[in-house]
Amino acid sequence: MELELEIKLGDLLKRKGLRLATAESCTGGLIASRITDVPGSSDYFLGGIVAYAYEAKVALLNVSWDTLRTYGAVSRETVLEMARGARKALSAGLAISVSGIAGPGGGLPNKPVGTTWFGLSAEDGEWARIYCFDGDRLQNKSSSADAALQMVLDYLNGSRQLDGDHRKRS
Repeated sequence: MELELEIKLGDLLKRKGLRLATAESCTGGLIASRITDVPGSSDYFLGGIVAYAYEAKVALLNVSWDTLRTYGAVSRETVLEMARGARKALSAGLAISVSGIAGPGGGLPNKPVGTTWFGLSAEDGEWARIYCFDGDRLQNKSSSADAALQMVLDYLNGSRQLDGDHRKRS
């Protein structure tokens, strides 16, 4: 198993003196698992909250019921609230969140299977990205974990072009 993204992430977090938290829905803890595959990750990883159901998002991450009713769990608004909630709950300098439709069911015309939102909350701002992956359930979860780690790396490398729509266009 290659840990290139995870090792780069850890090196940058340590170098910048930042500690990371995660808020995960569709990935079910996969991002946190991958981060903790690196020995010494406790130096920069505080922990993660897996909040799959609406009730868990509200209770554990302080996501608003109004946000969930209005925009749904798979939305820019929800992932930003999730990231903000994880950062606050774990007193982290940085938090990444993910919520998506891994499949094979659950897709909607405006949110097909594979649609996944990512949120990043830091002291200097908040950003969100959307992707639409086209794999099976496990592939979509793996692609989501990759994209989440990459978003944190982009932030740590100084990119402020963190908002974005990364869905494939036909």
